[in-house]
Amino acid sequence: MRTLKKQLKHNLALFLFSSLLSAIPAMAASDLEAQQGFARARAKSLHKDADHTAHENHPDKSQEFHGVFYGYLPCNDCAGVKTTLSLQQKNNYLLVTQPAKESSREFYERGKYNWDDENRTVVLTPKKEGTNSRRYQIADEGTLIQLNDDGIKLDDYVLQRSDTVKSREVHIH
Repeated sequence: MRTLKKQLKHNLALFLFSSLLSAIPAMAASDLEAQQGFARARAKSLHKDADHTAHENHPDKSQEFHGVFYGYLPCNDCAGVKTTLSLQQKNNYLLVTQPAKESSREFYERGKYNWDDENRTVVLTPKKEGTNSRRYQIADEGTLIQLNDDGIKLDDYVLQRSDTVKSREVHIH
């Protein structure tokens, strides 16, 4: 009888212990969320009269356009080309293209970009020699429209900033 009681207590203790272990990640997540909420509330209360306009003024206009732009561009010999353009720090860019056909190979292009404030254009200059530069007109803060060699808009060649559109297809690397 004692052995049965001892085994029952042991099983009950293991059950309670395992129940508590499974609840720890949920408690940790909710604690983290609570801490983040408290930190945001504290920062808001401490800085409610602060002037944040200095953070908004960028000395270099090209710095406003950091981010990721994507689109599904037309193609003569395929159904289209998935395109992702990442404008990075120090005027570097990464362009990833993937034709929509049997081969799902992605093509990468790296280089520098320049911002032309007067014409509201971004010019991509690839590192690889012999590759042509690309120009995009900035339609608004979230849209780039590719230009041909004569500077004419290619209306079907539009890239949208990733944070301005709710759903999108993403290149996974």
